[in-house]
Amino acid sequence: MMLPALSDIQSAHIRINPFIHRTPILTSRQLNLIYGCELFFKCENFQKVGAFKFRGATNAVLSLDDTRRKRGVVTHSSGNHAAALALAAGMNGIKAYIVMPENAPSVKKDAVAGYGADITFCKPTLQAREETCKSIMDSKGATLIHPYDNFNVICGQGTAALELLEERDDLEFIVAPVGGGGLMSGTSTCVKGINPDIRVIGAEPLNANDAWKSFTTGILTPSVNPLTIADGLLTSLSELTFSIIRKNVDDILTVSEESIINSMKLIWERMKIIIEPSSATVLAVVGENPALFRGKKVGLIISGGNVDLKRLPWC
Repeated sequence: MMLPALSDIQSAHIRINPFIHRTPILTSRQLNLIYGCELFFKCENFQKVGAFKFRGATNAVLSLDDTRRKRGVVTHSSGNHAAALALAAGMNGIKAYIVMPENAPSVKKDAVAGYGADITFCKPTLQAREETCKSIMDSKGATLIHPYDNFNVICGQGTAALELLEERDDLEFIVAPVGGGGLMSGTSTCVKGINPDIRVIGAEPLNANDAWKSFTTGILTPSVNPLTIADGLLTSLSELTFSIIRKNVDDILTVSEESIINSMKLIWERMKIIIEPSSATVLAVVGENPALFRGKKVGLIISGGNVDLKRLPWC
């Protein structure tokens, strides 16, 4: 199993730079005072499709050879990766086949369709998604672009941390959410390649703590019936992302649902930016571990801002 290196992430950044937004790094004096440390928010909620996922999808698409480009790409997703791959493929003249569960939110169905993808709906089970995906691969010859269990996707995701450290080379901590581990794998590889002294912390809901269990026991543990408001963090680590996280991550810390909601609301109110619950886990980690971060310079990867405004968690 080949693990990515800093040089792979640097190459990915050069490759995708013409297509992505270089997202801002925002600060808040109020939040610094509340939490007793200096917080630097890398705002991937301002990325195309509203999430960091566009980085990895773009790098994966641009890394295809001509033969695979002609046959198109396929994935199964009901979230940000579906939209990211649809847009990345469309921008490069590549056909995208997206398998979505039939109960996916209509706003997400509309977004993927708006990017020009060919959508196939299936029953809302992992087996149905994988079988439908394989059927398209067999019939169309399309290349599977997995949302996180993919070398080139991981390298693309790591470019957010690369930009953060280009602008803030004095950080002592970097905190990022953990779901399937693509963002955390890319982030930790980048950070440890640039400065091994920076501590890399994963943020995970207590109610979906499979990554914490895997990290703590050293045994890859799948997610079982996770119930969390952070819907972007429901997936389990893969062998690839688990291997990278074990090598590079200093710790994974879990946070309560109440803390996630309060942190999300605080960022909306104080910083005037829209973030999704998964993004709020990083501030929740700081809030639940004040002694660890007190007086430190802390980088926070805000993973995305795609929220159903009709179903806000504090309403």
